[in-house]
Amino acid sequence: MTGILMCAAGLPVCLTRAPKPILHPPPVSKSDIKPVPGVNGICRKTKKKQLKKSKTPEDVVRRYIQKVKNPPDEDCTICMERLVTSSGYEGVLSPRGIKPELVGKLGKCGHMYHLLCLLAMYNNGNKDGSLQCPTCKAIYGEKTGTQPPGKMEFHLIPHSLPGYTDSKTIRIVYDIPTGIQVLKLLIVAWDRRLIFTIGTSNTTGESDTVVWNEIHHKTEFGSNLTGHGYPDPNYLDNVLAELLAQGVSEATLKD
Repeated sequence: MTGILMCAAGLPVCLTRAPKPILHPPPVSKSDIKPVPGVNGICRKTKKKQLKKSKTPEDVVRRYIQKVKNPPDEDCTICMERLVTSSGYEGVLSPRGIKPELVGKLGKCGHMYHLLCLLAMYNNGNKDGSLQCPTCKAIYGEKTGTQPPGKMEFHLIPHSLPGYTDSKTIRIVYDIPTGIQVLKLLIVAWDRRLIFTIGTSNTTGESDTVVWNEIHHKTEFGSNLTGHGYPDPNYLDNVLAELLAQGVSEATLKD
C-alpha cells in the first residue's frame, strides 16, 4: 500500500511500500544440497501404526488403568454420571469383562473414570494403542494422528538466515498429495467391480439398471445444490469409510 501525505510546510511526504515477505531462498542446485549432519537419510515417509492383533480396545484400556474398588462420589467427566453409579454408556457398549459400574484410575495423573467410558472414548478416537486423559491431557503410550500418507524431506542448503550468517539453513519440505490415496483405492474398487451394481435407480425409479454401489462420488463441479458437490469437508473421510465397508483399505494397496 502506498500513499501521499502533506507535511506542515506543504511539501508532499511519500510513504514507502510495505516490504514483502521473502518466502523462498534463492535457487539451489542439486549438487549444493547436502544431508543434515547427525540425521540419517534425507527423507521420511509416513508409516501407519498398526495395532497388534492381540491388543483389543479392552486390552488398551486395562493397560493404563488401576481398578478402584471404592470410587469417590464424583462425576465421571466423560459421561457426567457419578462414579458410584453405572457408566452412561451402559447398554450402548457391551464389551466382555468390563462391567458398567467398574471405575479405573489412570496411572500417571490419577484421574478416575468408568472403564466403559474410557473404552467409548478410545473407540471414538484413532485407535492407535494410546490413551489421553480428557481432563489433564496426559498421554499414555505413543500417540499418533490421522495425518495422511506423505513424504518429509530435509537437507542443508548453502544460504544463511538473517542473524545467522555463519550457518547454513536446514530446509524441510512436506509433500502430501491431495486426493491421491482415495483415487488409488477407487481404482482397486473399480477393478473389483464394486463402484457400480445392478439395482433400482433412486433418481428415475428404473429397476434392473446400473446404479452407484454405496461408494459416493462427487458429480457436481461448481456448486453443491444436489449434495454431490463441494464444499464438503467430510467427504474424504466418508468415502474412505465406504470403501472400507466394501473391503478396500490402505492395507489393500500393500498386498
